[in-house]
Amino acid sequence: MFGIFDKIEEFFKELLLGGIQANLESMFLDINDKVGAVATDVGKTPMGWNGDVFAFIKSINDSVIIPIAGLIITAVLCIELINMVMQKNNMHDTDTFEFFKYIIKMWIAVWLVSHAFEFSMAVFDVAQHMVNKAAGVINTSATVSGDQIVAMMDTLKEKGLGELVMILFETSLIKVAIEVISIVIMLVVYGRMFEIYVYSSVSAIPFATMGNKEWGQIG
Repeated sequence: MFGIFDKIEEFFKELLLGGIQANLESMFLDINDKVGAVATDVGKTPMGWNGDVFAFIKSINDSVIIPIAGLIITAVLCIELINMVMQKNNMHDTDTFEFFKYIIKMWIAVWLVSHAFEFSMAVFDVAQHMVNKAAGVINTSATVSGDQIVAMMDTLKEKGLGELVMILFETSLIKVAIEVISIVIMLVVYGRMFEIYVYSSVSAIPFATMGNKEWGQIG
């Protein structure tokens, strides 16, 4: 019938190939954008991620947590002093070096507690440096050029209608899956960042108990 069926088949193949190409271009563009966005968000320090929330957490640490940690470390140091005196037979076996060690330990403990928040932030500064280096590799490996898509389309032109329909369905499904996964990743990143804010704000309390054998596991 004058090749009418061939023309109909060619029409549908062109239609399917156009849909597949649109899906591939959109999919790879989304992948590159999402990888860049996630790498940027993950690479931010708590200070850079949200300055207002960071300032709020910092004020809580300075005005609430540090005084509580100060009370805890005072109790810990008093217990340490009492134990030391009891071990020295109520000061009958006096050892000046033990008191010197106690004073040094007390100074270090107080210094650690007062700078616990800065130590926590320093960890994330180091992590940011590592993530930023990894992000460059990720962005490079995730890049898909237009020539590669054209090569894919040339390969697909040899497929039949049934195969093209399945490929169109699969690429559409993958495209939706990428969107869902990106949303889940962003929710996880936001949740983890808020956890980091909370843990960083109370980091002085574990530092306050770190030097004591009995209380060292608290926090």
